[in-house]
Amino acid sequence: MSTALFYGTTTGNTGDVAEKVQQHLGDVELFDVADSPLEILESYQKIIFAIPTWDYGEVQEDWQEVWDEVDQIDFSDKTLAFIGLGDQYGYAEWFVDAMGMLHDKVVAKGATIVGHWPTNGYEFDESKALTADKQFFIGLAIDDDCQNELSDERIEQWCQQVSLEFA
Repeated sequence: MSTALFYGTTTGNTGDVAEKVQQHLGDVELFDVADSPLEILESYQKIIFAIPTWDYGEVQEDWQEVWDEVDQIDFSDKTLAFIGLGDQYGYAEWFVDAMGMLHDKVVAKGATIVGHWPTNGYEFDESKALTADKQFFIGLAIDDDCQNELSDERIEQWCQQVSLEFA
């Protein structure tokens, strides 16, 4: 069974990351949250949510449009992974916060989460997307603004990890 990857993108960066994940994982169907109803999620057991953080910890506009709808979905039989994009230097107090906020919504609805990613190699002050021990992000953190040269390698490594964890 394939994996659904829902993403929201304003500048195109999150869409580009979603396409790279699809290339690495293979059996992934991409859905732009602006154009795709969340009811599609009912057909999938494995889901990846890709969400950028805007400004001071804000949810990207396309995700904001469906934010309340996420609360209506039962994720108890689903395994999810997350990708968050942000700027760790310009917005160091809110780095990939939207990923953490979305994570909390689906965990409250019973989701199993995979794809934790180490925080080493990043420089930020705060994030709502950290595990309890603060050693990991709850998903892949991408900073195409300040660490673009690391993005492809991080995506490839995370995809290898998530492929095993989804299996």
